Amino acid sequence: MIDDENLEEVVFQGVTNPVIVYHRKYMWIKTNVWIKKEKYIFNIAERIGRKISRTINVLDPILDAYLQSGERVNAILFPISAQGNTVTIRKFKKNPWTIINLLECKTLNKDIAAFLWLCIQYELNILIAGGTASGKTSFLNAMCQFLPVNQHIVTIEEIEELTLPKYYKWNWVPLLERKAVGGKGEVSLLDLMVTSMRMRPDRIIVGEVRSPKEAEVLFEAMHTGHSAYGTIHADNSYQVYRRLIDAPFSIPPLELEALHLVVVQRRDRRTGGRRTYEIAEVEIPETFKESEFSMSVLYRWDSKIDEILPLNLNFELVEINSRYLV
Repeated sequence: MIDDENLEEVVFQGVTNPVIVYHRKYMWIKTNVWIKKEKYIFNIAERIGRKISRTINVLDPILDAYLQSGERVNAILFPISAQGNTVTIRKFKKNPWTIINLLECKTLNKDIAAFLWLCIQYELNILIAGGTASGKTSFLNAMCQFLPVNQHIVTIEEIEELTLPKYYKWNWVPLLERKAVGGKGEVSLLDLMVTSMRMRPDRIIVGEVRSPKEAEVLFEAMHTGHSAYGTIHADNSYQVYRRLIDAPFSIPPLELEALHLVVVQRRDRRTGGRRTYEIAEVEIPETFKESEFSMSVLYRWDSKIDEILPLNLNFELVEINSRYLV
């Protein structure tokens, strides 16, 4: 199953259910594979965690890990997982998605691709938003291929998900967080951010922003003068804004001036297709009052005609700073 390029997820969910998979064409389907004993699922999760120095047991029943081949793994033990031990393996393409692939799938159009290329060339800070399995990481991987090859790239992640093309390998440093073992040996995302500053990075990519510390790391990268990118869970650009300034992230509104662009991805659960739903910019007020911050939607996907249409082409991005588009 891991070798099947048409599968995106492989899920073991106890001995009372068959192994299920998410197929690119047929979506969620049952297989004819059954796990005979709960301990077999536990052994799979334990072996995966042991290889990356992480543990899963009764006291610590949730594991976020990854396989050496790059697949992301989540494991939950019974009774937290009420139907039995559960292991979910999310597969990624061995060859990262490119902008051409996204154009062929109608995820975006040529105008959006050209606009994002220009924004990346001029070092604007971009946040990719969307729901689960909406294609955030794949979209970020595709955007990273617009980065100049001669620039030093540092990625900071909790779980390894970003995969840059081979021609970036010589100038790319991937950094991974390490959990504490026995109360010692923790290397946090903030530690990695501080360390990356000594590596003279040109671009900093923070994987998924799921907690206040990750949001802090992302905005810290933006405020150090480096071009930064990341992903976050949200259904539209306004939700991104509210999630950032409200609990639990509680980013001070003044910090939002470092964020320039929000790209929102959406998955059609009926067809399984992914679309770029919105592209919005952060409108920065002159007086910097919280009530004056807003999101200006530049492009939005129209589901009736399945096209991304321009809504507001009066880009504030042009006037943010003299080092940006002129």
